[in-house]
Amino acid sequence: MNTDDINLAYKIRHALDEQLDHLPASTVDRLAAARAAAMARKKPDAARFGFASGSGWRGIGAFLAGPTVARLAIAVPLMALVIGMGGFYQHEQQQQLAALADIDAAVLADELPLTAYLDPGFNAYLESQQRQQ
Repeated sequence: MNTDDINLAYKIRHALDEQLDHLPASTVDRLAAARAAAMARKKPDAARFGFASGSGWRGIGAFLAGPTVARLAIAVPLMALVIGMGGFYQHEQQQQLAALADIDAAVLADELPLTAYLDPGFNAYLESQQRQQ
């Protein structure tokens, strides 16, 4: 049912409720009979969770349509995003540590000229040397 159908049903119900006292008895009887026939054809309500209805897999379908799955549909991608961002941060930290370790190894190996120690662009110089090798 779409919104227009629901609004129409509410308007009809409201109009019938307003004029209920003025309806002839035959109309009231026919409306009561139509309501009873509609209720007899109505499908029974399925159990909302689990296997309480004894319907096997349909019980699982009712569970999967509940609000728990809607929350999981939001929580799982959000958790994956947080874990992914944490992994990316750790990777970047490891890359920075590896670069600093290379610089320290070059300094300790004494492969650099003395002017490199005084140069304000010392890290840039080291990186250019590493690229050349």
